[in-house]
Amino acid sequence: MRRADRLIRIVHYLRRMRQAVTARQIADHFEVCQRTVYRDIQDLANSGVPIYGEAGVGYVIDKKYHLPPVMFDFDELEAIALGVSMVRTWTDEKFSKTAESALEKIQAVLSESLLNDMQQLTTHSEESRSKIPWEVSFSDIRECIRTRHKIKFHYTDLSNKTSNRTIRPLSLVFFGPVWLVLGWCETRKDFRNFRLDRMAELAVPGTTFKDEKGKTLEAYVARCTN
Repeated sequence: MRRADRLIRIVHYLRRMRQAVTARQIADHFEVCQRTVYRDIQDLANSGVPIYGEAGVGYVIDKKYHLPPVMFDFDELEAIALGVSMVRTWTDEKFSKTAESALEKIQAVLSESLLNDMQQLTTHSEESRSKIPWEVSFSDIRECIRTRHKIKFHYTDLSNKTSNRTIRPLSLVFFGPVWLVLGWCETRKDFRNFRLDRMAELAVPGTTFKDEKGKTLEAYVARCTN
């Protein structure tokens, strides 16, 4: 990775973090030594990036800071366009329009040569007969994950047993052609995955939830990797 690219990615990395991260964590993430991290952080700070550090605690960045617009190369644009195409194919109309709007904003600031290159994309995602339809709202579930709202629904498992569930939705995961909702199930008092196409009568009762130890997406990932 070029150093200029790494500096930009360090800024993005720090902006994503909710708490301070150590030089060791940054070094491990970018596969460099800690001395390189110290030098990179110092150069970013010298250039005016509001990064603050404390010995033994780590580094944080002012979340109000934004990098100036960055120009994409063709491979990056093709990856973005493919992602938009896959969103259009495998999600719902509302989210598809959101993805298309994002792509239009990117195209609006591209040079004429890159716009011409985008007419010759080599990767695409088309409608598939294997797509499994669902009746619940994909975008409503996605919004509930973002706003921390519990959801209720009627569920039919693979043995055709039915039940009513209330969950804390944590993530939507795609295992083509199936979408899964990962959540903390209030009935089972544990993590569960639910297929979108087997959910019905989705309701949002208006009850919010806060992250609790052992009931978060991070806790689920930690359990799966241990």
